[in-house]
Amino acid sequence: MEDSPLRYDVWIEDALRTVIRNALAHAAREGLPGEHHFYITFRMEDPGVVVPPYLHAQHPEEMTIVIQHQFDNLHVDQDAFEITLFFKGKGERLRVPFRAITAFSDPSVNFGLQLKMITTEEDDPIEDEGIYAEQEISLDASNSDAGDGEDGDDEKMGEVIALDTFRKK
Repeated sequence: MEDSPLRYDVWIEDALRTVIRNALAHAAREGLPGEHHFYITFRMEDPGVVVPPYLHAQHPEEMTIVIQHQFDNLHVDQDAFEITLFFKGKGERLRVPFRAITAFSDPSVNFGLQLKMITTEEDDPIEDEGIYAEQEISLDASNSDAGDGEDGDDEKMGEVIALDTFRKK
């Protein structure tokens, strides 16, 4: 499909990222209703990811954050979201471009997305001169002692939708 001028694979990925953007924008405006909470996994090597150096050292390739109780100042724009998460009582500002996200779930409603990293010739990584220039990382916001994104509960995770199911091979 990469040779086709109709890049359905890329368009589907963009549409799914819009779902994530809309969920985060709603949470930024209205807060998280009821038991809703988000698990977001992202690639650390994306040049737009901005995280404190110590978190990048702990999670050099990929990290999962949980947006539930301990977060502040969630801001969502067209390309990324920024959030303050708390680790061991200290607030840390993160910036995550939507293109870096590989998984998103809201276990409270059994919803999940798994995204592929598709690039096109037009894709041009944007250099980010953020608060931790050249640093990238992710974290678990609901449990400041755990950095692996697992909260220890026996909750049933949401269903993950794999896009490969819909792709021609």
